[in-house]
Amino acid sequence: MKNKITKAIFPVAGMGTRFLPATKSVPKEIMTLVDRPLVQYAIDEARAAGIKEFIFVTSRGKSALEDYFDYAPQLEDELIKKGKTELLDVLKSTYMDSGAIAYIRQHKALGLGHAVWCARRLIGDEPFAVLLPDDVISAEKPCLQQMVEAFEEEPACMVAAMEVPASKASSYGILDINEDRGDVVSVKGMVEKPKEGTAPSNLAVIGRYLLTPQIMKNLDDLKTGAGGEIQLTDAIADELKAGRAVNGFRFNGQRFDCGSKAGFLQATVSFGLGREDLRDELRGFLEDIMQVEHAAQ
Repeated sequence: MKNKITKAIFPVAGMGTRFLPATKSVPKEIMTLVDRPLVQYAIDEARAAGIKEFIFVTSRGKSALEDYFDYAPQLEDELIKKGKTELLDVLKSTYMDSGAIAYIRQHKALGLGHAVWCARRLIGDEPFAVLLPDDVISAEKPCLQQMVEAFEEEPACMVAAMEVPASKASSYGILDINEDRGDVVSVKGMVEKPKEGTAPSNLAVIGRYLLTPQIMKNLDDLKTGAGGEIQLTDAIADELKAGRAVNGFRFNGQRFDCGSKAGFLQATVSFGLGREDLRDELRGFLEDIMQVEHAAQ
């Protein structure tokens, strides 16, 4: 197995029901965070990590997602005529070269593990990344790049992990740690959504994975697990049962759960404050709102 990871899977087949009615006609993945779709943040992160092949696992109703990455010659011509070169550069950054991107349909919603398994023929016998666009991570060095550098040193299945309060552990998959080596932790097990007070650690798995090709073979043999779905965590747990290493990676950065409305709003404010062209006006607005709220109390 080669250590270099150049392929990534983006599971984007979900219906985004928590964002209805917006997602009735707009795929959740192209809802905009400030001025970029959620999926663009994931693509940019993957590119920074050296990903060359982008595999989207989609479903019916996602044609707008495919159109987003396509060339837009009419819009390009209009920007050229108006001399809007900066916007033209922004537009070109959304393009994906022919052959660099592939779309696979997940015909039934059978879970994250099944979505990953749908891409097995395009992955072949190579290690690969999985990115969940709902998880947007603000970091000086992109999260996936941090993980890829660690994977190249120690090529074993790796999941991104962050510390969570004990009160929230029941909402995540939690790592059972074998050895803590700082950024990298050796894992001996994973507990999916443990009952309050039973979590083996405070390290929660979030939506970035680096996986060996053996995972696809594990998924071949999996039956449905929690929620009647094929769980990716079960396929990773099979690696541990077989005596193969699985690592957690404490990334440097802040993760936003943009699969929830509150998380999406928090990310919007945070990324807006990080923009020089928006910071002052947005901060002033937020300060005014807080003063009004304080006065009302």
